[in-house]
Amino acid sequence: MPDIVIPRHLAVIMDGNGRWAERRHRPRMIGHRAGARAVNVCIDFCLQRGIEVLTLFAFSSENWKRPEEEVGALMKLFLNALEREVDELHRRGVRVRFIGERERFAAPIRERMAAAEALTAGNARLTLAIAASYGGRQDIAAAARALAAEVAGGRLRVEDIDEAAVDARTALADLPAPDLFIRTGGDHRISNFLLWQLAYTELWFTETLWPDLDASVLQQALDDFAGRERRFGLTGAQLAQNREGTPA
Repeated sequence: MPDIVIPRHLAVIMDGNGRWAERRHRPRMIGHRAGARAVNVCIDFCLQRGIEVLTLFAFSSENWKRPEEEVGALMKLFLNALEREVDELHRRGVRVRFIGERERFAAPIRERMAAAEALTAGNARLTLAIAASYGGRQDIAAAARALAAEVAGGRLRVEDIDEAAVDARTALADLPAPDLFIRTGGDHRISNFLLWQLAYTELWFTETLWPDLDASVLQQALDDFAGRERRFGLTGAQLAQNREGTPA
């Protein structure tokens, strides 16, 4: 029996909270609260399947433009989740980290972020990367600024800047690139999420709204992923030759 193909790194856009609430004639924040429960479903699934890294798009750099009332309620929900969930994540061996412009958050949230990262830093069962106040273009721009500063300071030559140099200065540089990307909610776009890192990621979209997520939906994504041939720019014949151990 062939080995079951499991992605090392799963990246997820959690879309559809607002529409889930609107279809029930409830305020949008009810949908965000329901979506918070779906996060636990996703974490449980990754722990059960042996997935090493889960990156969740929690709040984009563009989400700050939403109505002030909604942003404030989201911040309160985010803070409450940090206070409520981190100890349990730590108990289960989950390492928590945050990527994005955290300086835009209020001090209490930044303090909770830092405390969660410190508490869970030694855990190795699953890395949970939470993209908050994050944008893919922002990530690439930050890497470019870091490279420019090193060149200006005489620590790096311009001719030494290559893809590896850029990659080493992006937000997830110490983690494997995502193998599988999932977006719930029916939209077929990546919405400025991990633009650099998703270059060769397999993309999977579902009409399921995020609060309705369950293990069966996630398993559909994994089953589809297992049937794909990932060529990374090579031909299928080259991959077959490589698998057989013969020169391509």
